[in-house]
Amino acid sequence: MYLVVGLGNPGDEYRYTRHNVGFDIIDLMASKYNISVNRIKFKGVYGETNISSEKVILLKPSTYMNLSGESVREIASFYKIPNENIIIIYDDISLDAGKLRIRSKGSAGGHNGIKSIILNMSSDVFPRIKIGVGQPEKSLIPHVLGRFSKEDRVLVEKAFEATISAVETLIAKGCTEAMNQFNGFSA
Repeated sequence: MYLVVGLGNPGDEYRYTRHNVGFDIIDLMASKYNISVNRIKFKGVYGETNISSEKVILLKPSTYMNLSGESVREIASFYKIPNENIIIIYDDISLDAGKLRIRSKGSAGGHNGIKSIILNMSSDVFPRIKIGVGQPEKSLIPHVLGRFSKEDRVLVEKAFEATISAVETLIAKGCTEAMNQFNGFSA
């Protein structure tokens, strides 16, 4: 069993912002697999599907970004999902818009959602897919809570499709294969 978590903030005011790329990808995956992500439990909303003969839960935490780890811990504990089967998808300002980077473990790199997950899971060992949203020109918070330019949105949507393929590869063939295939992707 796998858990795929898209990080973001609940509420229409955050829809399509840089910080919500994880939510965007969960919505696209739900559409692709023709499922609803509407079950409310574990401080989030989730749905279930199958990918490569594996049961997969798609989760969007409802806790706001900085407390995402509470939702991840609750659902992972309930379903007894090992850390190496928990895939986190989130925004990364250190990558240009439309780039991807996959890691099997590592620090939070200043990302509060990842800090919360590491704290709640007592481990930094879990696969993560980072979506580049570009560097802020001025302040960080208005940047991540802002929306993409039309040009950057096109790049990021191409990265979303690659991210879905990366998740499928990660589940079917493992993290190393997904890293080999998708690290360096640039729209």
